Amino acid sequence: MQFDIIEGINTLSLDLIATLALSVLLLMLGYAIRGRIKFLQKFCIPAPVIGGLLFSIIVFILRQNKVAYIQMDTVLQTPLMIMFFTTVGITGSFKVIKKGGKILIIYWALTSLLAVIQNFIGISIAKLTDINPMFGIMAGSVSMIGGHGGAAAFGETAEKVMGVSGSTAVAMAAATFGLISGSLIGGPIARFLIEKHKLKARDSEIVLEETTKEESKYPMDYTGIMFNLTIIVTIMVIGSIISNAFTSFIKSIGLGEIVLPAYVGAMFVAIIFRNINDKFHWFDLDYNIIDIMGDVSLGIFLSMALMTLKLWELIGVAGPMFIILFAQVLFISFYTIFIVFRLCGKDYDAAVMVSGMCGHGLGATPNAMANMNSVTSNYGYSAKAFLIVPLVGSFLVDMVNIPNVLTFMNLIM
Repeated sequence: MQFDIIEGINTLSLDLIATLALSVLLLMLGYAIRGRIKFLQKFCIPAPVIGGLLFSIIVFILRQNKVAYIQMDTVLQTPLMIMFFTTVGITGSFKVIKKGGKILIIYWALTSLLAVIQNFIGISIAKLTDINPMFGIMAGSVSMIGGHGGAAAFGETAEKVMGVSGSTAVAMAAATFGLISGSLIGGPIARFLIEKHKLKARDSEIVLEETTKEESKYPMDYTGIMFNLTIIVTIMVIGSIISNAFTSFIKSIGLGEIVLPAYVGAMFVAIIFRNINDKFHWFDLDYNIIDIMGDVSLGIFLSMALMTLKLWELIGVAGPMFIILFAQVLFISFYTIFIVFRLCGKDYDAAVMVSGMCGHGLGATPNAMANMNSVTSNYGYSAKAFLIVPLVGSFLVDMVNIPNVLTFMNLIM
């Protein structure tokens, strides 16, 4: 740690270890606060969002009043982000996807279309309100479909690679708005559809098989953790090499600066690895350990991303951002009622899936699950919805949304 006076403000510079320690402390603080405030539990606000955002607000107040400022070393943020997306890819088993049948494909296609339209809405309103179109993408599917994970990942890419300052702050603020909005509208919309069409729960033919909770010959100890960590970091390296090679190749053939971030390559390598391994059984993976590693890397990554937000960069775009976000909520409401519900069967399962899409279409998969739990606790269980929505929201949509976002980002640059 080091104290300096920069631009007349007392500045504390934290090194890598101090920054890591602070991010973990804020993550645990977020869990403690969420455990005591029912509002935060009800809307499934992530713990790193609570702790990290609280800290960034304090830093904002101190800086605006020229009392103090804190600089942090976030070099670990990128490898943590790559690790998280790698674990997401490893959970992408095509065996489980097949169980969803035709409705899963339809729901996936509709969610993918939503991601594209969200970016059109964001860019269009950004141009009408005369702000950088990149901010429109950050308030589009980056933060709506992508949630805080996507916001932090693409925000960093927009700032460090494309040079658009303030992108992370815009994306994070949009993700928080979407998280709350998705939880607020999902249940009421499903209730409206169920009551209007007098829908009833029925037994579903789909049985959710817990394929990701298989027993492993490696216990949850040093050996098991190190074996699975070895797989993950190897995929991270291969994915990073492929991403860099792709970016260099595109540049060498004269197609311009098309960026393929390292976490994208890692995720797709992980998907390929998972499904090849499912077929040939080369490695005995423990998906419980992999899930834990994914949760830990995401938690620290988000905490670090949020605690370093430069909230003062939001001041000039707050008005246009609100217009974009209000338009996103309005659109998904009409989209789910008049299109998604009808194309997914106009039955009880479709109504429950609508509540799920509102959750992960504006926020994150946990919000989708919370919405569906709320609906089914009153009207009855939907096995089809509880299979399809998590598959699409937590994995399949990323296969479309990541190329979708990168295409828009590269086009406007």
